[in-house]
Amino acid sequence: MAEKLFTEFPPVSTEQWEEVINKDLKGADYEKKLVWKTMDGFNVRPYYRAEDLKNIKFLQYKPDEYPYVRGNRACNEWKILQNIKVTDVKEANRLALDALSKGANAIGFCVHGKEKELSQAEFDTLFEGIVLDATDIFITGACCKSPKYVEMFANRVKDQKKNPEQVMGGVEFDPLRRLTLKGSFCKSMEEDMAELRKAVVLSDEFTWFRPISVSGYIFHNAGSSIVQELAFSLAMGNEYMARLTESGLNPDQVATKMMFSFAVSSNYFMEIAKFRAARLLWANIVHAYGTKFAISEKMKISAITSEWNQTVYDPYVNMLRGTTEAMSAALGNIQWLTVTPFDKSFRKPAEFSDRIARNVQNILKEESYFDKVADPAAGSYYIENLTNSIAEEAWKLFKEIEDKGGYIEAFKAGFIQDQIKAMASKRDMNIAIRREILLGTNQYPNFTETLDKEVRENFANPKCCCGGHKNTGEKIAEPIKTYRAGMAFEELRMKTENSGKQPMAFMLTFGNLAMCRARAQFSSNFFACAGIKVVDNNRFSTIEDGVKAAIEAKADIVVACSSDDEYAETVPQIAEKLGNKAILVVAGDPASKPELESKGITHFISARSNVLETLQQHQKELGI
Repeated sequence: MAEKLFTEFPPVSTEQWEEVINKDLKGADYEKKLVWKTMDGFNVRPYYRAEDLKNIKFLQYKPDEYPYVRGNRACNEWKILQNIKVTDVKEANRLALDALSKGANAIGFCVHGKEKELSQAEFDTLFEGIVLDATDIFITGACCKSPKYVEMFANRVKDQKKNPEQVMGGVEFDPLRRLTLKGSFCKSMEEDMAELRKAVVLSDEFTWFRPISVSGYIFHNAGSSIVQELAFSLAMGNEYMARLTESGLNPDQVATKMMFSFAVSSNYFMEIAKFRAARLLWANIVHAYGTKFAISEKMKISAITSEWNQTVYDPYVNMLRGTTEAMSAALGNIQWLTVTPFDKSFRKPAEFSDRIARNVQNILKEESYFDKVADPAAGSYYIENLTNSIAEEAWKLFKEIEDKGGYIEAFKAGFIQDQIKAMASKRDMNIAIRREILLGTNQYPNFTETLDKEVRENFANPKCCCGGHKNTGEKIAEPIKTYRAGMAFEELRMKTENSGKQPMAFMLTFGNLAMCRARAQFSSNFFACAGIKVVDNNRFSTIEDGVKAAIEAKADIVVACSSDDEYAETVPQIAEKLGNKAILVVAGDPASKPELESKGITHFISARSNVLETLQQHQKELGI
């Protein structure tokens, strides 16, 4: 049967495909129409074939084979990691036990914000009832106090009489993260590295415990690209390798105590490829130090779904974002995964949002079997090429940082900050012009949604995870700024809500039915992004009827919605009849625009508009 199919459907060459594609393009530029120019500087073709795999060198390797691009193990099991903020140790312990009973098998205790470190007694209370050789435990947010928590953890393991070689977890000690977010070390670079060395030595008997954290997600939360997040994280990791081996530790001792924490964005296939490329590059970096054991070259990855693209308005969309992001991480073969609760951007996550976040992963495991196949992306022409492209671009940027003396020197010189600022600026512009969509925020907003008082007071005050600790180190560089992608639009909409006004945008639809309806829908979404009340209409038989209805409705903005051909004659008539009773806006970018502008009609909105700037200008004209 298979042989018959092959004879009935002979192979089609690339040349034949290209011939048909060019014919369908009818003279349009192939590169401009079909080739995706990524923000990281490489091109993505419209399709890939087996021949595109010829120059990729890592295809011959299997899962659990150097350079581990296909995974560190011959399976795809990952741990469901839930983070719990520690304010009251008994309550945090209760929440941890509850999470463990409902699917989580790793807990991250965040001690950020506590002025005083936990005592050993409080630490023991926090861990009461948690079996340390059955649950992966992480201490996060401890920042400069992390080595003390390593010692406490060791004491707890000894008290439980657990085998140190069967305990897994880590303490998030990342002095370079502190430098990146604060512009200073806890004390000084030399003292912090000495403390890091101490943490490694203290945990030496704990084979699977990792006190060195490389917090790559902070770059993502500052608006970096995928390649930048990867390259900067590798540079951080290499800085630790270099300085700790120079202090007398051996490469295996350092590498096996390090874990990487990456964010996962909604760029589905690119994120899968990022994790594969990360393992490939890190294996090569560590190998160059002359490690003796394969485990040292295996990158351990903890992933967390994006906070950067979470939105305050229409927040349930965050559940969908978190789901696809979790899928990318799972298919990318990570070791720990945290799904960010959908409401984290504007309040302390409650039981419902924590449960949904856990169950996203439970569904991926128990109903979708994502943990049953190692490297499901293997052999995909597209993902294999993406992996190769990301690895090549990240390696170039990594080497550029190394040429500048490593991560610390590059950061002190402002190189990393400048790279992130430039990329964040591009991404902000893409969101402003809706080239990059945040559903419910800069496109298709919920027209009737308003924020409650608590959310309005809290949502725009993000806290750095290194907060709550005295900054004794000297500031040696400007820190990066973390933010959320939708904040500018959210502030715009909240400004309207806080104004006490309810401005109205009235759709004056006339003429060509298809065009007037399409443009009315476009315009309604456009103005609703600023919290402006929208009044849509099917179609007025005459512009006189439309203007009359707009005036009677006491509209603040009247949007002329029809075809370009009708604007030259009708829009001036609308302007004359409307007078100064409302702001007149034309939906579209008609050829008659210069002629209309000469008659004093200056407001136009189209797919080319900078939505954010245009709405800000309208707010100003409305007195908001």
